[in-house]
Amino acid sequence: MKENINKRRRIKKKRYIVPVTIIILLVAFRLLLPFIVKNYVNNVLADIPGYYGQVKDIDIALVRGAYVIDSLYLNKVNADSEVPFLNLGVTDISVEWKSLLKGKIVSEIVMTRPEFIYVFEDQQGDSLSDPDIEDWSKALTDLVPIDINNLKIINGKAAFVELTADPTIDLYLNEVNLNATNLRNVVRTERELPSTVHATATSIGEGKVTLDGKMDLVKEIPDMDASFSLENASVTAFNDFTNHYAGIDFAEGDFNLYSEIAIADGFLTGYIKPLLRDSKLIEKEDKFFEKLWEGFVGFFKFILKNQGNNTLATKVPIEGDLNQVKSKVLPTIFNLVKNAWISAYKGVVDNEVDFDDAENAKNQ
Repeated sequence: MKENINKRRRIKKKRYIVPVTIIILLVAFRLLLPFIVKNYVNNVLADIPGYYGQVKDIDIALVRGAYVIDSLYLNKVNADSEVPFLNLGVTDISVEWKSLLKGKIVSEIVMTRPEFIYVFEDQQGDSLSDPDIEDWSKALTDLVPIDINNLKIINGKAAFVELTADPTIDLYLNEVNLNATNLRNVVRTERELPSTVHATATSIGEGKVTLDGKMDLVKEIPDMDASFSLENASVTAFNDFTNHYAGIDFAEGDFNLYSEIAIADGFLTGYIKPLLRDSKLIEKEDKFFEKLWEGFVGFFKFILKNQGNNTLATKVPIEGDLNQVKSKVLPTIFNLVKNAWISAYKGVVDNEVDFDDAENAKNQ
């Protein structure tokens, strides 16, 4: 009788031991999971030829099916500067639950305070033409285990820096906010371009930047219909750039840029419309030939400026296969004269290019 009682007690203990052991293992796994994922991410970054990178921390949110990467940076191994090529503040990668109801397993990413800094000198060198250097963007995409359907960027920054220029050139976009949806065509309608993107930013010179577009990124060569505008940027903020490459400085004025492009099956059509308003050049006591060049620029600026609204503008048509896109020189010159003497260009996107134009131009 006593033996039966002891046997039943042992059986009861085993019943508790198994689930308790499983619970302990699950808790231990949950505690170790952030370290496992962090190690995996750091290994991926370490395996990108020509680059090095690291993450500060990883947080796991199992309930949301998500993990959060804190402070990921990436730079070239042979970079002369210590400015990270990529510096991603906080990146939240999660399963998009509403797409599961449509039978699609996709992810959404929210990036807070990401920075992309292209230092000209760091990106030069023989390694750029080395076919063994893996595309860093592909490696970062591998950090996301499933296809990305929605992408959101909050308060990002992008910049081009040339350190050896005198003075240093620093062209940047601050306060970059972007929302791209339906990138994997989870919601497929009759529209040819099912994905949408909208972005805003503040440029150097406090210009207002806006990007709107529709895309089909599932194709090997994505189709696209997009418009871009940069408005009311103080041209004096570009003096380091214009002085270095053209030898001219501005005392005042606003720079504007408008563009539309459409891509169909690898064929691009569109235009770029730069517009300079109320601009004045700085008169300097330079050497003779520098003075002569400034006078030459000032003369043609006066001749080609619309005196009614004080603008200097043109419209550059662009068209061709993506491997050999060409701008049209004669229409560009004609449009420069047209703005000055016939009809001034308006500071708006013209809304005259769409996806059908690229398809029609491709078939001609």
